Amino acid sequence: MAQAAQAAAPRTAERNRYDLTEWAGAFGDLGTLLPFALAYIAVVKVAPLGMLLAFGVSMIAVGLYYRTPVPVQPMKAIGAVAATQAAQVVTITPQVVYAAGLVTGLLWLALAASGLIQRLATLVPRPVSVGIVLGLGFAFMLEGLKMMALGWVLAAAGLALVLLLLDNRRVPAMFALLAFGAVAALVLDPKLIHELAQVHVSLRLPHFALGQVSWHDAFIGLVFLALPQLPLTFGNAILGVVEANNREFPGRPMNARKAALSTGLMNVAGAAVGGVPMCHGAGGLAAHVRFGARSGGAIVILGSVLVIVALLFSESLSTLLRIFPTPVLGVMLFLAGAQLALGSCDFSHRKEERFATLVTAGCSVWNVGLGFALGWVVLALLRRGWVRL
Repeated sequence: MAQAAQAAAPRTAERNRYDLTEWAGAFGDLGTLLPFALAYIAVVKVAPLGMLLAFGVSMIAVGLYYRTPVPVQPMKAIGAVAATQAAQVVTITPQVVYAAGLVTGLLWLALAASGLIQRLATLVPRPVSVGIVLGLGFAFMLEGLKMMALGWVLAAAGLALVLLLLDNRRVPAMFALLAFGAVAALVLDPKLIHELAQVHVSLRLPHFALGQVSWHDAFIGLVFLALPQLPLTFGNAILGVVEANNREFPGRPMNARKAALSTGLMNVAGAAVGGVPMCHGAGGLAAHVRFGARSGGAIVILGSVLVIVALLFSESLSTLLRIFPTPVLGVMLFLAGAQLALGSCDFSHRKEERFATLVTAGCSVWNVGLGFALGWVVLALLRRGWVRL
């Protein structure tokens, strides 16, 4: 009876814990963080020092403040656009990404301070938001398939391993995939063992990244990255994470204003040191909890690891990343895209809204700005009866 009562008791986190279960839960969300971080480094050429440092410091602050496993993740729409559509319409440079983070942070701070967060939900119809997420998920999956095509046997083995361990709590699927990739890399390139032996500690400090950002960078970051992300962040990283946190941890509740303020603060501060746009996320919180996290200690642990890597090993990061073969990274990108797309499968029951979602998704695979605008127009025409299916 006592055990049953304890199991039924609400999870509270009056103090952070740092035991083995918190360590296990700390790495539950790597499946989201690592693929997007790697894409920023490999495709956009964002410097790893500032990016990892911004993530790490933000995680430590969030874990200490909320004292629950509220995650800090890359903003998925911005990350997907930067990685998959960087050269199709405009050039997405690191400076554009930093500008997008600054603009995004200022927007969320303004929305939180003015009380306009609730009104934002009515500005963007849900079918359009769902379509953008679905299209970007498909775009990321396509990029993953291209990388997997460089070594189908290796990619197939890695994908099979993940699927077999997907529900295994003792052996996290992502850890198994990373270990599999590392072993494969050492087997395929024996010289890498010698290079890894040369990895050494080298203290580096960040610089002020916004000093090189131009007004043109700020405009591109606002229009092509920050604005399309706003409704998605509102749904998943504000309302979603608040609901998930308060359901799992009623003893440590949060609200939409706090979530918006922390999103704004960590993006403004992160952009200054070269960070990428960051947010919270309901899926990330569930991932941390699933693997054992019961307090903000898990987030503090992961953040501390990232800060150490950023400050002491950023010069060797290119060598360290070579232990993950491209086909294995493709599996990670594919799964990240699938996770993004699966989260948008709650379609409307109305035919015209489902059609607008599909139009938005189809266009967003190629260009998210076009999908955003066209989906909005199509939905408005259908709802007013000017066009009939």
